[in-house]
Amino acid sequence: MGRRLVGELLRIHRGRLGLTQKDAADLVHVSESCFGAYERAERIPTIDFLRDVDAALDARGALIACIEIIEKEKYPPTFLNWVRLERQARVISAYETMLIPGLLQTPAYARALYEARRPAYTEEEIERHVTARLERQSVLRRNSPPYVGYVIEESVLERDLGSEEVLREQLRHILECGLRMKHHLTVQVMPTKRYTHAGLMGPLKLMSTEEGRNLVYEEARGGDRLIHKPEQVTDLFDLFGILRAEALDPWESAKLIKEKAGEL
Repeated sequence: MGRRLVGELLRIHRGRLGLTQKDAADLVHVSESCFGAYERAERIPTIDFLRDVDAALDARGALIACIEIIEKEKYPPTFLNWVRLERQARVISAYETMLIPGLLQTPAYARALYEARRPAYTEEEIERHVTARLERQSVLRRNSPPYVGYVIEESVLERDLGSEEVLREQLRHILECGLRMKHHLTVQVMPTKRYTHAGLMGPLKLMSTEEGRNLVYEEARGGDRLIHKPEQVTDLFDLFGILRAEALDPWESAKLIKEKAGEL
């Protein structure tokens, strides 16, 4: 298991330098308990931690080399390629029918999502999924972030997953992200009352890479799939364009989100 390999490497390189767990934790700015959990293979380390600790313990790439192995523990095989491409994407878009997009989820909302899963996850599985989801959000903090555009169904803004407080915090977070990333993020709401609707076939995730490739990821109960055939991708990109035209514009959407948050 990847985390066991990482834990053993942490122990070896920390011992080589004569450091306690607290000493090593201080070097990479994490808590002693967090470092200990990584070393005991109780938690899956983040990519940033592996990069930082490799330099701090002078591991000469040994811990960085574990990133690919660790990623396979965090994400389903069908989604792993999408996650890797997402880190370098030029444009990220999605149409969401059930949930707030993962890149905008708060820790509390993400946890509530995985706690609601049936059959139920164990606490360890919940922690692993929440950590992986929040780690993906680092793409929004890149020096040159992607352009991100979302269309979200109005009903999603009313689904108080976890509690009303969790939803209120989540809606306010969307508004804060919109202000902080106003040149890189567009959020549009699809009103429930629409006589025509192009998105009845379900949610979509779309991406344009730096190399000019367009990709679509579809999630379905029968199995997820990454679509890359040009003719299929073109049709789905056109569909997303229609959805954006049918949705409220960003300013109307922000006003509606603010109203929904105020009602909670």
